[in-house]
Amino acid sequence: MPVCRPDRYNPFMVKKMPDNKSTLVDIPDKLYFRIGEVSKLAKIPAYVLRFWESEFPRIRPKRTDAGQRLYSRADIELILKIKTLLYEKKFTIQGARQHLSVRSRKDEASEKQLLADLHAELKSIRDMLK
Repeated sequence: MPVCRPDRYNPFMVKKMPDNKSTLVDIPDKLYFRIGEVSKLAKIPAYVLRFWESEFPRIRPKRTDAGQRLYSRADIELILKIKTLLYEKKFTIQGARQHLSVRSRKDEASEKQLLADLHAELKSIRDMLK
């Protein structure tokens, strides 16, 4: 029987919480993370992250002059969402891509509605002050 080293990624060794969700990842308070750090945080090999960059256009890490990838906090949060969709909810890559695009359109619509409501509220406050 092969021995599973704890520092290697094994999709069957992901710890599950009682509600059947993976343990939450605590993202350190930094501006940028290198691919090795993201790989350890997400428990995904670096080659998978590089592949996901080609499959999901929203993952766009910055590059240093030496060509190293620098991931932002938003990139890591998106990677964790993609991991959940692919590994836990068993989406295909195309299905995860569609789910994320539909979700982003819904988020944009709700943001526009929130801004419109806020604008109306501010106008009413302005009128009360006159």
